[in-house]
Amino acid sequence: MKNLSLFHIVRESSLKKNAPLLLMFHGYGSDENDLFSFASELPEELFIISARAPYAMQPYGNAWYAINFDAENGKWSDDEQAITSRDLISKFIDEVIENYPINKNNISLLGFSQGTILSYAVALTYPEKINNVIALSGYINDKLFITKSKTSYEHLNFYCSHGNVDQVIPVDWARQSPKLLSALDIKHQYSEFPVGHGVAPQNFYELRNWLKELI
Repeated sequence: MKNLSLFHIVRESSLKKNAPLLLMFHGYGSDENDLFSFASELPEELFIISARAPYAMQPYGNAWYAINFDAENGKWSDDEQAITSRDLISKFIDEVIENYPINKNNISLLGFSQGTILSYAVALTYPEKINNVIALSGYINDKLFITKSKTSYEHLNFYCSHGNVDQVIPVDWARQSPKLLSALDIKHQYSEFPVGHGVAPQNFYELRNWLKELI
C-alpha cells in the first residue's frame, strides 16, 4: 500500500501490468475492510483497491460526507462535503494510475450506500476516467455531479441493485437511477432483491458475472 490521498488496501492482480482496476467505496460508518471481503471471490486479473472515506467518525467508522439529524430539517446530507469527496476520489484515481500497474482505460468502481452515491457522482462528473460502475444500495444525488454531453457517457456501463425492503435508503429513490441513466443514454442494468440494506448472495453472483463480461 502506497501513501496516497486516501488510505486504502490492495489485492494485487495476477497480471504484472495493465491490470483492470476495481476501486471499492464503502458506506457511511464503515471502513475499507467492509467491501474488501468480496475480493477473494472476484476474478484474479482484477487489481482491487478498497479506499477508506476521509472523515473519521466517533467512536469508529468513516464517512464520505456528514449526514445530520435535527428536529427542523430532519435527516440531511452535507452536499458540499460530498462534492469535496467526489473530487478527492478523482484525484485518488490519478494517483492510483501513477503508482500501480493498472490499465487506465479499464477502471471500474464498486460502491455501497454512501459509496454508491459518490461512485455515481464521480462517473457522471469525470466519465473519461471510468468505464464501469457497480452501484449497490444507493441512488443518484443530482446535486453532486456536473452533466456532460451524452457522447461523454457512451462508453459507460452501470450495474445498479437495491433491496426492495431497504429501511435506510428507500427503494423508490433507487428506482429513479435507471430513469436518469436512460435519459443520458447510458448503458445500465437494474435489479432488486428481497433484502434490506445489504447485498444478498444472488446479488453478488449477478454483479460478479456482469463484471466478468466487461473486464
